Amino acid sequence: MPKLSVTIITRDEASDIAAALESVCWADEIVVIDSGSRDDTVAIARRYTDRVCVREWPGYVAQKNAAASLASHDWILSIDADERVTPDLAQEIGALLASEPSAAAFRIPRVTFHLGRWIRSTDWYPDHQPRLYHKHRARWTGAYVHETVTAEGAVGTLTHDLQHYAYRDISDHLETINRYTSLAARQMHEQGRRAGLLHLVAHPPLAFLRNYVAKGGFRDGSVGLVISLMNAYYVFLKFAKLWELRRATTLPRR
Repeated sequence: MPKLSVTIITRDEASDIAAALESVCWADEIVVIDSGSRDDTVAIARRYTDRVCVREWPGYVAQKNAAASLASHDWILSIDADERVTPDLAQEIGALLASEPSAAAFRIPRVTFHLGRWIRSTDWYPDHQPRLYHKHRARWTGAYVHETVTAEGAVGTLTHDLQHYAYRDISDHLETINRYTSLAARQMHEQGRRAGLLHLVAHPPLAFLRNYVAKGGFRDGSVGLVISLMNAYYVFLKFAKLWELRRATTLPRR
């Protein structure tokens, strides 16, 4: 039966890391890579595993691949500090690994808790994430944001949810949007993409309609409305920042 290594990358996650590690304490190994936490993240992690490494931050992709390289076992489950593996998901993974899976990786549906409820609508659900993978047949790829596992072979899909506690409140949500849209805009700019009037005017309303109507945000009442609007704002801010970057490279300097 293949053994499983769980990998987690951290920085200043003292408020979350214990619950995350507790949810995967059934695994054969836990590997934590910290990028210089200023709180008690490392001390808390060492209560659960002796495989804790402190390493400078090279970016999401490089850090997650570094964690995989330190894992002793071929099969890896990668989670973030704000995620939890439920008993049902743990049981499903255990049953899957009871024999060597033929797929190179598996996507896991992720459900987010926000504004007092689990969100099973909008772009947020099922939000399949490729997190369970064979380290010799798959690896993390990407640039600055939205990194993913790229597999050399088939990718399966699990049934049970990975729980995600993404934001403390709306202010925390807005801070994350600001950070991630900057990374997304930089990534698109380096890929040669441009943002024009159509992107700024049309894409955000379309994103709202997709989230609130097509993907059922209306079923979550006022919470679904807020999340749909925030997702549309994410789209607007991403293209606005891309537009700004383009202007900065074409306008004459003062």
